Amino acid sequence: MDLSADLDFARSLADTADAISLERFRAADLHVSTKADSTHVTDADQAVERALRERLAAERPDDAFLGEETTADTGADAVSEGHRQWVVDPIDGTANYLRGVPVWATLIALAVDGRPVLGVVSAPALGKRWWAAEGLGAHSTDGPLRVSGIAELADASLSYNSIQQWDEDDRLDALVALSRKVWRTRAYGDMWSYVLVAEGVLDVAGEPDLKPWDIAALVPIVEEAGGRFTSLDGDPGPWHGSALATNGLVHDAVVEVIRRSDA
Repeated sequence: MDLSADLDFARSLADTADAISLERFRAADLHVSTKADSTHVTDADQAVERALRERLAAERPDDAFLGEETTADTGADAVSEGHRQWVVDPIDGTANYLRGVPVWATLIALAVDGRPVLGVVSAPALGKRWWAAEGLGAHSTDGPLRVSGIAELADASLSYNSIQQWDEDDRLDALVALSRKVWRTRAYGDMWSYVLVAEGVLDVAGEPDLKPWDIAALVPIVEEAGGRFTSLDGDPGPWHGSALATNGLVHDAVVEVIRRSDA
């Protein structure tokens, strides 16, 4: 499968998204509302997704589409039956975005038969972008990506999103157990944790209670950088409601700690 043209297209979609999101970032008239699930959405989230969906409809009309805001509006099933499906989170880190914190990004993935094969993470407020496709490696604006060589949990650095998230999912004991096994923990949060694993400066990132659009673009970036990406329970793919990314060397050990704690 040659994904070169799709990757070029995905990066051009990211250019479209960046132009919209960056213009509205820290805008005095940014409109913020609350969705049915009590999470926030801004006019920038909606405008980015609308623009990307329109481009995909015009330039990739045979491909399926899954987007956070569109799915929330229509109640569409999270797993499309389409052979090729674009999965979009218009702004990952909306809470950061609406508070003026620059750690947020547009996530764009292409899944083929349910497997994410291409991902782009674009964070214009940070001036950074990460991308990967199967067989083409993982890269960022700083160069090629490669995970760390840390082989023991005792030497590993772990990042998560929030203590509340693990607590609300009744998995706080698992997070505490992991914190006792690793060298250090930090809550970098959102997409930031996962791209730092791909860069090799973190060794483990994970969180429960996620949707496919939160995860899909991150999977090929971590895997093409040499890491592993599963759910917290060790299931591959972005469809299981949680995420665990590691450098691969400590992955089984992390899953085992979580399983023992859950049991």
